[in-house]
Amino acid sequence: MPSIAIHPSVDSGFKATDAAFSGGTLVCHCASNPVKVRVKGDIAHNHACGCSKCWKPDGAVFSVVAVAPSDNVEVLENGDKLAVVDPAALIQRHACKDCGVHLYGPVERDHPFKGLSFLHPELFQEEGWAKPGFAAFVSSIIESGYDPGKMDGVRARLKEVALEPYDCLNPGLMDYIATWTAKKNGVLPA
Repeated sequence: MPSIAIHPSVDSGFKATDAAFSGGTLVCHCASNPVKVRVKGDIAHNHACGCSKCWKPDGAVFSVVAVAPSDNVEVLENGDKLAVVDPAALIQRHACKDCGVHLYGPVERDHPFKGLSFLHPELFQEEGWAKPGFAAFVSSIIESGYDPGKMDGVRARLKEVALEPYDCLNPGLMDYIATWTAKKNGVLPA
């Protein structure tokens, strides 16, 4: 076991990705009548996330979260067990009312990520999804009670497992958000 646990799928050594991964079925942790959500197509921007809103498996300091187009996300079974965690939040995280696992979270408001759904790829029944490529909102683990004096160790561990730590999103996504905002505000041509 590593000295600083990030997330089970990171700490145990990530399984090989499959360039032909074309989606799969996310399944909650219920032993009977689990919620199943189909994701058509591949995922994007998979990363370790330290925010205090994302669902994390027991003992994990970070979640692992990616996005897929919301049009590619469909509840297959037991959707009546889903509830939105925080209706006021930008990401409408749909969680199983029985086990608490977050299955998907669409962005529906006017935002650069509108039309995308956030999801936790470790819930896929299938293997081969893209490994996390960076760590976002690293400082936010402090908001969940992590010892601020141990943050240098967290950042070192993230780098050790090839997840560049950021205290927001990675530069490409931050540029995308800033470009969307500039176009919306008329600073750049649409």
